[in-house]
Amino acid sequence: MPGVVQQIAITPTPEALPDPVARVEVVAGQGPRGDRKFAPEPSERRGKDLTLIEAEALEAFTSETGIPLTHQESRRNILTRGVRLNQLVGRRFRVGEVECEGIMLNEPCQHLESLTRPGLLRGLVHRVGLRADVIRGGIVAVGDAVEVLPG
Repeated sequence: MPGVVQQIAITPTPEALPDPVARVEVVAGQGPRGDRKFAPEPSERRGKDLTLIEAEALEAFTSETGIPLTHQESRRNILTRGVRLNQLVGRRFRVGEVECEGIMLNEPCQHLESLTRPGLLRGLVHRVGLRADVIRGGIVAVGDAVEVLPG
């Protein structure tokens, strides 16, 4: 059974938390249109096109640490439910119309902690989602399926 896109968040400003949107166009080699990391020209920047995080990982983090962390505070583009993102490293998958390849885990950093609250780093190791390249762009909307592609 495929996972689902639970929320999408983007921001044009590097220091601002992203805002939820109902849908976004994601461009291969450039990222989500309107996001702070959207590249003006297609590039070969590996793992920078799209970031995803599991709702289950955020819930487990909060349950174990008592520290709340929202999808927007995680600064990831796509919040998923029902799909194990860590298992998508090196695999192709589809999010809505967008075909992706999982490149690497997206580990926590000091910048994330500085924009949110102290104590996040240790509890977020291997839980802050996935960095993906976009192979074929398109639209991603809340409610879209997230599914692993064969092969």
